[in-house]
Amino acid sequence: MQIATWNVNSVRQRIEHLLRYLRDASPDVLCLQELKCVDEAFPWQEIEAAGYNAAVHGQKGFNGVAILSKAPIEVTRGLPGDPADEHARYIEAIVPHDGGAVRVASIYLPNGNPPDTDKYAYKLAWMDRLIAHAKTLLALEEPLILAGDYNVIPAARDCADPAAWINDALFLPQTRARFRTLVNLGLTDALRATTDDAGLYTFWDYQAGAWQRNKGICIDHLLLSPQAADRLVKTTIDKALRGDDKPSDHVPVRIELA
Repeated sequence: MQIATWNVNSVRQRIEHLLRYLRDASPDVLCLQELKCVDEAFPWQEIEAAGYNAAVHGQKGFNGVAILSKAPIEVTRGLPGDPADEHARYIEAIVPHDGGAVRVASIYLPNGNPPDTDKYAYKLAWMDRLIAHAKTLLALEEPLILAGDYNVIPAARDCADPAAWINDALFLPQTRARFRTLVNLGLTDALRATTDDAGLYTFWDYQAGAWQRNKGICIDHLLLSPQAADRLVKTTIDKALRGDDKPSDHVPVRIELA
């Protein structure tokens, strides 16, 4: 079973990129972030024609998450813990597989910049809610994958130039501490379970030739419950897509489960 995550950075602008990825990589499940459209504007027909069911939690102009699955899925929208939060940043699905089921979430964690504003307080509060919800999900003792754009650089090896990010909300000590708290609930970072290498990135800014100079960061993660981690075969960063014409600034990360 292949499960992938990708911040597509506007699903309508990247529809051809997306359809090509579905055809070439053919993941069983694909979590998308930053759709930048309402549900009604999502390219339903194209996705269904490609052989996928789509569950969408959209928002006009920004945010938006989705889960695409070859199999029919049961869906829950929104992260518990704050009924007043209207940001479309979390969607969760139960995906049938091999006589059982896998629970998958697509996450678009807040950026949090500038860190001296309410945006950073919102990021930290959102992470606290995610930690609380993850505790609830882990108690179910089932295969669970929390996948998405976390907007977190976990460690210095996850960015080409750590000094450039020292005061950024993605790399501040409070951000990394909360990410560690989440992982330490009993989750496994799929990439780091398979390699300790530095220089593995999932995002390259559009500015200053970041892609050409490989000045990237790793902020797209798949966190696995013990029941999913036991089945992890490999993790792949589909880096080549960043070299496409008019690409997303993120690339997909894909895991294979036995």
